[in-house]
Amino acid sequence: MSLHHRMMLHRYGLGASTSLYSTVLFDPIFTPLFTAVFGAAGITIGATTITFASIASAIAVTALSIGIQMLMAPKPPKAEDGKSPLTQPIPYRIYAVGRTRLAGARMLWEAVGAELFSVQALTGHRIKSFNRFFLHDDEVTLSGGRVNTMANGRYGKGAAHVDIDGRLGLPTETAYAKVVASLAGQDIWTNAHRGDGQSSVSMVAHNANSKDQQSAFPYGPPTLSVEGDWAYIWDFRDPAQSPTNPSTWTWTRNCALIIAWHLCFNEFGFGLDYRKAILPVLDLWKEEADICDELVALNGGGTERRYECNGWDTAENGPKSGLNAMLSACDGHLVSRGDGARILTVGKFRESRCATLTDSDIVGHQIQYDVLPEDEINRLIPKFTYPATDYTTTDTDYFEDGAAQLDAGRVLAEEANYQWVHQWRQARRLGKRDWLRLRQKIKGSIDVRLSGLNAVYSRWVRLETPNRLPRLNGKVMENRRSVLALTKGGFTMDIIQNPDNIDLWTPSIDEGRQPPVPEVPNAAGIVTPVINLVQSQASGGTVYIRVIIIDPADASLTPVVRYRVADIGSGTPGAWVEQEFADAAASGGYINLNTNTVPVDKTLQIEVAFKGSDGSYSNWSTTESVVSTADPTPPGIVTSVTKTGGAGQVTVNWVAPNSANYAGARLYWNSVNTFSTATAVSPPKYGAPGAADSRVITSLTAGTKYAWVVAINGSGVAATEVATGSFVVT
Repeated sequence: MSLHHRMMLHRYGLGASTSLYSTVLFDPIFTPLFTAVFGAAGITIGATTITFASIASAIAVTALSIGIQMLMAPKPPKAEDGKSPLTQPIPYRIYAVGRTRLAGARMLWEAVGAELFSVQALTGHRIKSFNRFFLHDDEVTLSGGRVNTMANGRYGKGAAHVDIDGRLGLPTETAYAKVVASLAGQDIWTNAHRGDGQSSVSMVAHNANSKDQQSAFPYGPPTLSVEGDWAYIWDFRDPAQSPTNPSTWTWTRNCALIIAWHLCFNEFGFGLDYRKAILPVLDLWKEEADICDELVALNGGGTERRYECNGWDTAENGPKSGLNAMLSACDGHLVSRGDGARILTVGKFRESRCATLTDSDIVGHQIQYDVLPEDEINRLIPKFTYPATDYTTTDTDYFEDGAAQLDAGRVLAEEANYQWVHQWRQARRLGKRDWLRLRQKIKGSIDVRLSGLNAVYSRWVRLETPNRLPRLNGKVMENRRSVLALTKGGFTMDIIQNPDNIDLWTPSIDEGRQPPVPEVPNAAGIVTPVINLVQSQASGGTVYIRVIIIDPADASLTPVVRYRVADIGSGTPGAWVEQEFADAAASGGYINLNTNTVPVDKTLQIEVAFKGSDGSYSNWSTTESVVSTADPTPPGIVTSVTKTGGAGQVTVNWVAPNSANYAGARLYWNSVNTFSTATAVSPPKYGAPGAADSRVITSLTAGTKYAWVVAINGSGVAATEVATGSFVVT
C-alpha cells in the first residue's frame, strides 16, 4: 500500500472516530515527519531490524547548563586546558570557533644540539589569524618571528632566543623551513611535513650560556600557546558567500552561524546536508542570526552583541559536546524535523515561535508545582571563560533569593556553565534567564496527541487547558525536550513554566560588577590593564574610540592604547597604531581614554598596556573588537506607509525620507502590537532617498499581524519606527 493511501485511511479513520482530528495533518511540519516514519524506511515486522534510531531520539532539545543533566552531558575541554599542548602518540584533532586561546597537540618535540624544536597542530581546518603568543603564562611579542627579550632577560638573555612561526591551515601548506633545515638530514622533519589544511605553530628555542640559562628559561623548556581568530563560517545572510566555496566565508562569533556550521560543514560536527538541514528553513535561521547580532545596551554606555560564541573541542568528544556548549551560549533550542531540517530558536521570546495546546491535544500529564527540599536552588552562579584572566573559568556575580535561603536555613547553590561565553555581561544575561526559570518551579511532562504536533516543534507553548490543567490555563510553557512516544499518544514533552519577564534586562540593575582580575605583574613588574568598555564615538564626520579601563591606583603608569584594522584583505590584519595618554586621570575607579581619529566603518581590534617611567611596557590586555561607526545620525522617518495582507504574506509600501544619509529600511513584524519583541526581516531593503519602495514579508501564519518600517543610514543607525497598523494574513 502506498504512503498516500495509508495516510488517507489514517485521516478517514480519525475523522470517523473522534472529533480530535487535526487540520494540520498535511501541514509543512506534520507531513515531513510522517514521510520519515512511514516512508521508504518504514517499520518492518520479521527478520529485518527496525532502524528508526532518529525517531527514538529527541525531536527538540534545549541547551543544558544547570543540574545533573548538565553534569552527565559530554563537555568540551576546560578553557584552562588550552594553555598546554596535548602530548600523546596519536592525538585527536581539534576544531575552534570565535576567538580563544589554544595550544593544540604536539607533532614534534625534539632537541638537537643547543636547540629545541617544537611543532604543534592547532585546528584541523583553516583559520583567520594569530593574535597573541604566550610562552608559559608570559605574553610575548615578535619582531621578524623572533621573541622580543623581556625586561628581565627572559627568552633572550645571552645567546638565548626563541623563534615562532605559524600556518593558517591552507589547503596546501608550506613546511617550516628552519625546522626542515635542521632535522631533514635525520629524516625527522622534511619538506613533506606540510600539514595541509591544518593550522599549526612552530617554535625553535636556543639555549643560553650555562650562567644565563636559568634567567632566560626560568620555567624550563618554553611551552607555546596562542590566541587566535579561528574558523571561517558561512554567513547565509550575505549573498556574496557561497556554501560550496569556503574561500568566500568570513570569521564570526555569531552563535547561530556557528551552530549551522557545526551541523553541516564542520568536519568534526554532524555532517548534515545543508540543502536539507538549513535551506528549507533559511528565513528562520536568518532571524536567529540577526537576534544574536542585536546590540544590547551596557550600563557604562555603548553596546555589545547579544549572543557570541568562542571555544574549542577535540574529536575525542562526539559532536553533541560542542553543540551543547554552542546552544548554552545563546540559550538555544534546536528542533530536528522529520525531513532533515533543523530549526534553531535562541533566547528571546517571540509570539511567532509560540504554539497552542488545548485540552483536546493532551492525553496525559505529570506536573510538579514545587520542588523537593533537596532539589531547591536559592543561589545561581554563572560561570564563563574570562579572557582578562588569560582564559580561565571565572564566576560572575550570582543571583540569589534571600527569603528562600532563610526558609531553607542555608544557601543551596548551583552553577550554570556557559563555557563558550567570553563576555561577563552575556554570562549574566544567560544566568538571569536560567535563574528566572528556576524560580518558577513549575515543571513536568505532558503527553501530546498527533493533533498537537506543531507545538512539539515550537520552543514555547501556550496552554488553553481549563479542564485538564486549570492552574496552568493561559500560561506559557517552555518546551525543553520532546520525543516521539507513540505508545503515549504521540509525543512526550518536558516543560517548564516560562517567566513573563524573562527578556527584561535593566543594565544598571542586572549587569552586576565586572569580575575582578588579579594583578599579575609581567617581567617588568607592571600590571596588565583590564578593559571595562570599548565603543566608537562620532565627531564632526570622524570617529574616535572611547576606551575605559580599571584604575590601577598607580599614577606612575601611562596608559597606551593601540588599534589595528582587523582585515585589510584576505583576512590579514593591518599594522598596530599606538597612542599614549600621559595626562589620563582616574575618576570613580576608572580611566577614560579617547583616541585620535581612526579609520571609519572598519572592524578594529583594540588593546591597552601600561608604560612605566623607565619606558618598559606591561603585557597588552585582551583584544577587544569594535566597528568604527562613521555616521551616528539616524535618517528621517519613512512616510506614506501602506500594507496589504494576503495568503501567508503582507506587502508593505513606503516612501523613503529625503535624508542624504538614508541607505535603506528594515522591516519588522509581530503577532502583537509591540515593536520591542518584533521579528526583523533580513536583510534590509536598500534604496535611494525620497524614492518609493516596497517589500513582501512572507512565511506568516494566519491571523492578525502588525508591521513596522525603520529607516537606517549606511552605518546601520536606525530612525524611529513607523507602524503599518494591523492587517490580516489568510
